[in-house]
Amino acid sequence: MRITDVRTIAVEVALPEPVYDANYTMATKPALLVEIETDEGLVGLGEAAHFGGPMASTAQVIEHELRSYLIGEDAGNIEYLWEMMHRRAYKHARGGIVIAAISGIDIALWDLRGKKADLPLWKLLGGYRNQVPAYATGGFYAEGKGVGELVREMEAYVAHGFRAVKMKVGRNAGIELSPLRVMDNRGRCEVTLAQDIERVAAVRQAIGPDIKLMVDANGAWDVATAVKMGRAMEPYDIYWYEEPVWPDDVAGSVEVASKVAIAIAGYETCSYGIVDFNTYIGARAVHFVQPDVAWAGGLTEALKIAHMAQAANMPIAPHIHGSAVAVAAAVHLLGAVRNASMAETVFPAHALMTDLVREPLSVNSNGDIELSDRPGLGVELAPEVLERVRVRG
Repeated sequence: MRITDVRTIAVEVALPEPVYDANYTMATKPALLVEIETDEGLVGLGEAAHFGGPMASTAQVIEHELRSYLIGEDAGNIEYLWEMMHRRAYKHARGGIVIAAISGIDIALWDLRGKKADLPLWKLLGGYRNQVPAYATGGFYAEGKGVGELVREMEAYVAHGFRAVKMKVGRNAGIELSPLRVMDNRGRCEVTLAQDIERVAAVRQAIGPDIKLMVDANGAWDVATAVKMGRAMEPYDIYWYEEPVWPDDVAGSVEVASKVAIAIAGYETCSYGIVDFNTYIGARAVHFVQPDVAWAGGLTEALKIAHMAQAANMPIAPHIHGSAVAVAAAVHLLGAVRNASMAETVFPAHALMTDLVREPLSVNSNGDIELSDRPGLGVELAPEVLERVRVRG
């Protein structure tokens, strides 16, 4: 099965209103899809992360650098192709954009392997379970969204059947080293540290003691602030405390983990695959390991990260953000390994997670995602929707 073409498709939909995390503004939901065509007529589907920059940059790496390495190669030699792409590119970008580009290609290659073998990836990668618990990720900041609106949002997740929810913290420009000093929309939806604690307390009271509550600071806090806030959140039974400090500050994350009685989760922004995660796992800087399949090297690398975490007796809880393709890749990984935690889920899902593909994965009334036996990723693009959301030019 030889590769005859590699191409990208940029898609994007507008959100009803902009939302904000600790650092960034999100007014749309974009995704960069990857298709790999073969001489046997099979087409593999993947997705490459582009976070923090334009999709065109990642697409350029895929189509004008990595594509030339792949044409004519055997699509089944996934490990070889990963190493070839990485070794040929490492002098100008060992992590970041090149690894994100490789991720999209790698996911598409695994989709091809599953289709060729007529097996779903959760079985092909390991075969542990076909039912994966999900949590609702939300609690973003937004204009006019106070504590009351936040509480109603979280209550709606619980009413649907979710047994775990996550909310944002950290949009505090007044602290030392705040990333907001150089971000766009500075001054929008900012809160004080005390207001963030008030938000956390209100959500815990509203959802009750039996629902898991996670908080995500998106790496916005310095170590002293992260320790202070972690200790302040301890009374609210936080299940995990995500990315409390800047992702390159491994020693800082270790310090927070040692001083706060909440499990530390991270770091999705570690974009150099097993190299980054080996450092975090070895240092015991995290308790939950959070690679993004579309960002940290694809399924090839994410599976190795999962096994590294398993050897250290740590669960994995992948960062999942993108279209239905990235969601499927991450959930198949979670179905394949025995140290899997929960799947991150946007609910209600936006159009790129639902309408873009036929038979998208969804969360049932028990808060679980059920994987089918459809081969590969088990998703197929809906051509009419793809044309509507495709980014032109």
